[in-house]
Amino acid sequence: MTASDEPPKELEAQFAQWRAYVQGRRELRAADAEELEDHLRGSVEQLMATGLSADEAFLVAVKRMGSLDALSREFAREHSERLWKQLVLTGEPGAPTTGRRDLAVMVGCAAGAALSVKVPSLFGVDFVEDGVFYARNMSLFALPWLAAFLAWRRGADRRLVAVVAGFFALGAVAANVYPLGEESQSLVISALHLPMALWLVVGLAYIADDLRSPRRRMDFIRFTGEWFVYYVLIALGGGVLILFFAGTFKAIGLEPGEFIARWLLPCGAVAAVPVAGWLVEVKQGVVENIAPVLTRLFTPLFTAVLLAFLVAFGFTGTGIDVEREALILFDLLLVVVLGLLLYSISARDPLRPPGVFDRLQLALVVSALAIDVLVLLEITGRISEYGTTPNKAAALGENVILLANLAWSAHLLLGFLRRHRPFAALERWQTTYLPVYATWAWLVVLVFPPLFAFK
Repeated sequence: MTASDEPPKELEAQFAQWRAYVQGRRELRAADAEELEDHLRGSVEQLMATGLSADEAFLVAVKRMGSLDALSREFAREHSERLWKQLVLTGEPGAPTTGRRDLAVMVGCAAGAALSVKVPSLFGVDFVEDGVFYARNMSLFALPWLAAFLAWRRGADRRLVAVVAGFFALGAVAANVYPLGEESQSLVISALHLPMALWLVVGLAYIADDLRSPRRRMDFIRFTGEWFVYYVLIALGGGVLILFFAGTFKAIGLEPGEFIARWLLPCGAVAAVPVAGWLVEVKQGVVENIAPVLTRLFTPLFTAVLLAFLVAFGFTGTGIDVEREALILFDLLLVVVLGLLLYSISARDPLRPPGVFDRLQLALVVSALAIDVLVLLEITGRISEYGTTPNKAAALGENVILLANLAWSAHLLLGFLRRHRPFAALERWQTTYLPVYATWAWLVVLVFPPLFAFK
């Protein structure tokens, strides 16, 4: 290769990434790594001579080496998704047309969500006056449209579409058939768990292009965090819009409160769900810069709060209140901790060696684990003394599930910090555990109400 034919900087960056990966493997000597790199460079040059771009040639060459060498195969599996993103998002000729189609489908799904949330009003069910109905069904007005957009974008086959639709139908039956009164504990836990169960159904639509891939499951975790960031930003912008809307109309003597409460709020809340999903899909580069920063900001803050709580608990010796509101609060806290861990895992370069932030994450997980154990002891003590209720049974199960996840996550993080385990083991554990959450959420929604006589 002459000086004029030197590889572009982007290609050299990919060679450097590959070289760092190879050199990080203890089973390979330096001479072996150099030989592999020479072979890879030769393959890339040959492929570029046939007319392939530098990125395309690198991807194909790594894939070919993967068929010959287990090490390269592992590298190809872990990084091909990133390389394909580089190829797809760099302005291919068909990209504008695809973007317009995505936009049109998203607008259709957002409109469908907005219209569906108003359908009950045709039967006398009012958004303001019938809050219980909407609390049980709100996720059913929004998440099917997000799943439809993602299934269309992934080109999901009819069988998977039928499975996803079947789960949403099952959720609709569970939300509306059981005779749950307004004071029923089962109503509260169903309303809290149904969105979780349906969100994991959305995950099926998201990974429709490769259902068995742990990497695609991790991508869905990343999508979840980015979708949340975008939805919150849309909600904040919508709040400002509503304030201006109300203020300007009041200035001319009109009272828009009824329109805002019955139309603007419900329609905007559900329509923003597919809009946020579309933004994640087409504007990933922007939020990928924001979300990891937020994760690094809140991880030390939550760690400090949890450690402060444990210290205060040790000094006061006061028991933990395990009434319904407190149980929801502690479970929410543990879910946020798990969310921070999951998103930081999905956003982290698996090749980077352990650092200070990884130690901070271990402290976060261990402190959450200690709080989980304390809450579990309080719940089991109350159940043995006063009997069980739907709230306590649901909290007990969730804390056991989170305990198992956090305990093994702490074990894997410690192994990674000691360089006994690769970071990929922590990724695989989290993606493998996702069906456990789905199973538990559906169990609470479908089994708990009749199990506790709809109380």
